[in-house]
Amino acid sequence: MNDPFYNLKDSIKKDFEGFSFSEERKNAVKETIRKKQSHLELHYWKEETLRNILDSLHDEAKHGYEISTQLFQKNELSFKNNEGQLYTLLHLLENKKILSSKWIEDKKYYSLTAKGKKFVATFERRGSKQHGSLKNLMEEASL
Repeated sequence: MNDPFYNLKDSIKKDFEGFSFSEERKNAVKETIRKKQSHLELHYWKEETLRNILDSLHDEAKHGYEISTQLFQKNELSFKNNEGQLYTLLHLLENKKILSSKWIEDKKYYSLTAKGKKFVATFERRGSKQHGSLKNLMEEASL
């Protein structure tokens, strides 16, 4: 049987023959990739933003628009120019099992898990007496 990619491999070899990147260019590409991926980690977000989201879900489950509206009312403007980033953060918090979600009709509702409630309670107990921040606390426990 013939290799279906034979022509493709041949074409790639010809097109990219003699093509190389400088170390400087390789590092620039790696840095760009790192920056794009860094928003997928909690350390990328401000602690105040995390607290405001967790506080907004303290008493009841809410969908993204309700959370966004509450954040805006608290003058939390992290998502003002890119509301999609809120959903990225909510998804990250879901992956770390701090939030859970469920679809009701056509809206996705987010709520604190037992782990999320524990983080909020622990942080409130620690307050400013200790240097541990909510963000660090969540990162440590999520590893």
